[in-house]
Amino acid sequence: MFSSAWNFIKRHKKKFIFTGALIGGVYLLGKYAQKKFSEIQEREATEYIAQARRQFHFESNQRTCNMTVLSMLPALKEAIVTQLNSESLTTLLKSKPANKLEIWEDLKIISFTRTVVAVYSTCMLVVLLRVQLNIIGGYLYLDNSVGKSTTTPLAPPDVQQQYLSSIQHLLGDGLTELITVVKKAVQSSLGSVSLKETWSLLELEQQLNWIRAEVETSSRRSLSWYLLADDENVLADQACGLTENDIMTIKLLNETRDMLDSPDFTTVLKVCLNRGFSRLCDNLAEFFRPLPSDSAPSCAPDSLSAVSLPLAKIIPIINGQINTICSETPSHFVQVTSNIKRWSELYQSDVQYFKIANSQIQGETVGTGSCCSC
Repeated sequence: MFSSAWNFIKRHKKKFIFTGALIGGVYLLGKYAQKKFSEIQEREATEYIAQARRQFHFESNQRTCNMTVLSMLPALKEAIVTQLNSESLTTLLKSKPANKLEIWEDLKIISFTRTVVAVYSTCMLVVLLRVQLNIIGGYLYLDNSVGKSTTTPLAPPDVQQQYLSSIQHLLGDGLTELITVVKKAVQSSLGSVSLKETWSLLELEQQLNWIRAEVETSSRRSLSWYLLADDENVLADQACGLTENDIMTIKLLNETRDMLDSPDFTTVLKVCLNRGFSRLCDNLAEFFRPLPSDSAPSCAPDSLSAVSLPLAKIIPIINGQINTICSETPSHFVQVTSNIKRWSELYQSDVQYFKIANSQIQGETVGTGSCCSC
């Protein structure tokens, strides 16, 4: 019986070998496929978690930035009003002075200047804080990365505080220079306009657009200059006795400056300014509504010209807009400048930068046994 079975096996040896190899190959292939499938699932799960963390971080930054902007608006408003004090002029007008016309002309320039400056500076405050918080968040991401071999934070709280304090440039020298440029544009656009001239809402909007075009095209500097001090000034301030924190702060400032000079940032700032000036015109539209007795069915474009007001009446309206723009209570103005889809694109640029930096850190850790900052 055994000899018959052995002879059967010998006669079909090749078939048995082939069948065994086939079964073994299928088994190994199945194990390999199972392993690869598990790896793919693990990668997808890791990426999903990372994406969820990035989304949470982005939304958290949004909320933090909005709250920080609202807390800083009173200081911004005070800085603007201090340099563009229209209240003293309105007080003088109440006393009916002999040079009343001259005071009205000054009030015209100051009122338009400080409202336009308020829109620019508020938008700049929003975008600068967003960039700074994204950069700090990126370093916190690196501090929590798996490949980081040291527990020393790259951006400790002292560095973060010193870095965020650089926003004082926008409230100081940057704001002063912005006021100079805007005031020159306002004088060029409105200097010869009579106080008796009447404007519709559409004509007022055109005037604001001309002022804005003058500011953004005639200045020798880009708008980002008003946000951050020059490299030379930063280095000069830190020239004596640089500490590790000082060096790290300068590094953060240089990275911020690179971001401010990027096309993505320029696009985001432009969109933010468009939203800001559009919101300003919406606020002004409330004062150009026809009286109930005068209201008649009309199309939207015609309604922009339905009511006209003399410039002397428009000036107080313009003058008071800073109270809405720089309001510390949650306002539509801050909301419309914050809820911009392009923010996520700018944020993704930051994320990509820190992904590259993180991979470089891990590579340097493997190669040298030490961790260098990105």
